[in-house]
Amino acid sequence: MDAKPTLEQIRRAPKVLLHDHLDGGLRPQTIVELADAAGYTDLPTDDPEELGAWFVAAANSGSLERYLETFRHTVAVMQTREALERVAAECVEDLAADGIVYAEVRYAPEQHLRGGLRLEEVVEAVQAGFAEGVRRVAHRGAVIQVRTLLTAMRQATRSREIAELVVRYRDEGVVGFDLAGPEAGFPPSRHVDACTYLRQQNAYLTIHAGEASGLPSIWEALQWCGADRIGHGVRVVEDIEAADEHLHGARLGRLASYVRDKQIPLEICPSSNVQTGAAPSLEAHPIHLLHRLRFRVTVNTDNRLLGGITLSDEFAALVDTFGYGWDDLESFTVNAMKSAFASFDERLVLVNGRIKPGFAQLKWGGR
Repeated sequence: MDAKPTLEQIRRAPKVLLHDHLDGGLRPQTIVELADAAGYTDLPTDDPEELGAWFVAAANSGSLERYLETFRHTVAVMQTREALERVAAECVEDLAADGIVYAEVRYAPEQHLRGGLRLEEVVEAVQAGFAEGVRRVAHRGAVIQVRTLLTAMRQATRSREIAELVVRYRDEGVVGFDLAGPEAGFPPSRHVDACTYLRQQNAYLTIHAGEASGLPSIWEALQWCGADRIGHGVRVVEDIEAADEHLHGARLGRLASYVRDKQIPLEICPSSNVQTGAAPSLEAHPIHLLHRLRFRVTVNTDNRLLGGITLSDEFAALVDTFGYGWDDLESFTVNAMKSAFASFDERLVLVNGRIKPGFAQLKWGGR
């Protein structure tokens, strides 16, 4: 029987996370300690509990631009090799504790150069931290695979450099390229050179689009830049007309049809979308319509610190809001694993060896 999943059960489910920012998932205690070590005095408070609450409150602005301003504190304390390694290792531990078996974590190397590190040193420090985190988790009897996406900032001019880093380190755990930052005024097409280079090198890319900006940003990400996935993409719903609650007579425009027909993965982050104003509320979030229309929907956290949330929390909120059962949660998870930038063999092993058996055990009453 497909009973309503509980939060405790969801935490045990083998989950996949494709859209999670390293600098948006620090532990508040770590921020305080790193700020003290770096002499950074601009934190709003040095009490970890109060600081965690401050980040969530500050992110609940309804504006992507104001949401992004909170990153100045986390980025400020991530400017040394030691700090980057620590944050990366703790990220792996936190994800594994939430039952995640595969994750792609993203960050922008160009934002971590103030302490004198070179781009290559930033990448190597984070990879070392991820490896350490995987070792720690293994000692506790858990297994997680963590891969890296390198992000270029759309308002900057270093996207080609970041693309070249992706290719240089793709045999060392870096599986793809991301484009992020303020969407308004900085369309994906500004970075066609980097995206063309990546495609020529048989590399993968995802682009933030359809969050603060609408359909044109999604169109440019796909048709100008050749994105393999879309970060967020919720505003594709603006190209859909649903006749009634049963979807009778639902009409998809050219772009929405293309996204669905090609099964282009949407990296949807429900809580974050509400925080930034991309969706008015969870109840009115487009994810439910997109899921029912069989778009390739994946569920993600975006920034665990700013949302005060884990992937299990995201799933539980969708269960409470839309009445989803185990079949829905498994569908989101399989969608994510199918859409990962891992090799086909790796994806197949995780889907058939861990995800489907894990959900089957929970679905059919395993304790």
